[in-house]
Amino acid sequence: MDATEDTTQDTHQDTHQDTTRADLDAVLAAAHAAARPLARTAPGERADALEAVARALEGARADLVALAAEETHLPQARLEGELTRTVFQARLFAAGLRDGSLLPTRVDHADPDWGMGPRPDLRRTVVPIGPVLVFAASNFPFAFSVFGGDSVSALAAGCPVVVKAHPGHPRLSLATARQVTAALAAVGLPEGAFALIEGVEASKTALTDRRVRAAGFTGSVHGGRALFDLAVSRPDPIPFHGELGSVNPVVVTPAAWAERGADVATGWVGSLTLGAGQFCTNPGVVLVPDVDAFTSAVELPVPGPMLHPGIVEGFGAATSDLGSQPGVRTAVEGAAGPDGVAAQVFAVSAADVVANPHLLELEAFGPAGLVVGYSGEDELRDVLDVLPGQLTGTVQAGADDPLAAEVAALLAEHVGRVVWNDWPTGVTVSAAQQHGGPWPATTTPTTTSVGTAAITRWQRPVAFQGFPATALPDELKDRTP
Repeated sequence: MDATEDTTQDTHQDTHQDTTRADLDAVLAAAHAAARPLARTAPGERADALEAVARALEGARADLVALAAEETHLPQARLEGELTRTVFQARLFAAGLRDGSLLPTRVDHADPDWGMGPRPDLRRTVVPIGPVLVFAASNFPFAFSVFGGDSVSALAAGCPVVVKAHPGHPRLSLATARQVTAALAAVGLPEGAFALIEGVEASKTALTDRRVRAAGFTGSVHGGRALFDLAVSRPDPIPFHGELGSVNPVVVTPAAWAERGADVATGWVGSLTLGAGQFCTNPGVVLVPDVDAFTSAVELPVPGPMLHPGIVEGFGAATSDLGSQPGVRTAVEGAAGPDGVAAQVFAVSAADVVANPHLLELEAFGPAGLVVGYSGEDELRDVLDVLPGQLTGTVQAGADDPLAAEVAALLAEHVGRVVWNDWPTGVTVSAAQQHGGPWPATTTPTTTSVGTAAITRWQRPVAFQGFPATALPDELKDRTP
């Protein structure tokens, strides 16, 4: 998702100071101390806390948006919308805590006639997993950063959160963390429930510290895999929920091309270059029945400035690699933007992709895409069969299109969200959302990092057997209708 997060080096700015070992130890000690009292808070108390942070961020909106615009070069309208999404997300989780939907329970009453023999009374609930380390992303400085989906869902679960700030917006990270910390303290959450750290070495040390019980990451495949390996090679391995890379393929069926080919090409370019191509869901690959006709319909915009020089450098390396692959040619190139980055579209045949599936792993984080031409249904299936794991897959279908349903089924074997006659760059926050997928899209394909189901990453199931009602957790007690 964010090609700049690396585990070996950091991008320092004048205001950026790495967390010292002593300060890190104090942060982790406080998180550890907060874990038990935070786990024993009622869902309503955690809802109050999330709503308090939402109010604080709204109250500081003008200052936070101005700071974000200065550090990330993103337009004000985009940042305003993203902050609105962040506040909404916190309130949505609070609502789920209040109505009980985020605390799943199962009750099996004792049954002497159970088929395998008498069954005891069993009641299943979930408990917080413990302190969570969150690696913030640069491309969504609110929604996937200090108080993004990982932090919100972990706090909703009752887990202390330690956020590793992204060096792309250090002052915004500090300003946001101050708002979060003050709001949580004001509603009585224990000290240590939330903290911010900075620096790669500090984050690697935290990841291997036994007081950290799980981690969430949004970034590159390279950086995410290195951190994942650290997490699972600990003497006590922990869950590492990483969102990594995705080219988000789009399949244009022959029927869709015949009915509205030019509109599909225009829609693809708009989604591909949205945010200068710096979204995890930009559709970087499109499969079409006529490459030449499709690329002739492509008009590339001038991209806005990239988030920071590290992404510019990474984009250049990725497009150079993509353009040098066998059978790949540059089909369309636009005018350069303010930092010298130009949108680019490459083209290749389906046969070359099947011969070199590595092409489908080359995510150019920025405004670049690959058009793959297929000559028939069999060739299309062959390409989809070598598709690595993805966050999304899109079907552009015709009005009466029997092939489209099969394409959707084939995509579902490889992706977390299948989109029909739309574009993947809109990711709403809701109960049914799935933002994840098989490797290399994520390290844990059974989870999501967007939507209320994201809370399950930080909850651990526990069953209580044969307990009297007075000793049961409140949510497991029998209720009178």
